[in-house]
Amino acid sequence: MDLIRKYFPDLSASQLSKFEAMKGLYEEWNAAINVISRKDMEHLYERHILHALGIAKVLRFSPGTSILDVGTGGGFPGIPLAVLFPEVNFHLIDSIGKKIKVVKAVTESLELSNVTSAQIRVEDVPEKFDFVVSRAVTTMPEFLYWVRKNILKRRLNPLHNGILYLKGGDLTQELNRTPGKNQIYHLSRYFSEPYFETKSVVHLWI
Repeated sequence: MDLIRKYFPDLSASQLSKFEAMKGLYEEWNAAINVISRKDMEHLYERHILHALGIAKVLRFSPGTSILDVGTGGGFPGIPLAVLFPEVNFHLIDSIGKKIKVVKAVTESLELSNVTSAQIRVEDVPEKFDFVVSRAVTTMPEFLYWVRKNILKRRLNPLHNGILYLKGGDLTQELNRTPGKNQIYHLSRYFSEPYFETKSVVHLWI
C-alpha cells in the first residue's frame, strides 16, 4: 500500500480502503483459483496493482469514458483503474470462466458499480469503447486485428481513442509490424522501482 500512496497521494479514504482490501481478497481467491502466480502474490501491489495504474500516469480518463479490458485474468488492469476512476465505465472480459468468477467476486466485494464483466472471447464482443486496455495477451499486430472493431470514433480524452497496452521489453519489431500510429510511454519515467525499468504503456491508434 505504501507504493500506491507514494505515487497517488490524492486518493480518497474510500479509494484507499478499496486498495487496502485487495490484498486480502486476492489472497483468499488465489488460494482457491490460481489467477496470480504464488511467487507474484507477495509483490501484488508493485507488479499488479501499481503496474495497472501505470496507464493512469499516461492518461487521466475523462468522466463518461468507456473502457474494455481484454484478457483481464484476475481483473488487471481493469479493477485498479476502476477504483481510481469511479466515473469511468469498465467492461472486463476473459475467455476463462474461473478468472471471471474471481473478477465478479472482487468487484462485488469492493462495491465497484462502474465495472461489468463477462466470459467471452474479444472476437465475439460487439460493443464499442473509447479505449481497449490489456496486459500483453498477444503480439500487438494480432491484438489490434482483434479489437479495432471495438473502438469508438468519438473523442472525450486528450489522447486519441485506441489501445493502451502494458508491455515489457524491446517493442521496436512489434511496432514496426503494427498498422496505425503509436506512442511508447516508459513506466520508469513515473515509477522508480527496478521492476518498471523495462515496462511500458503503448498507445496505439488508427
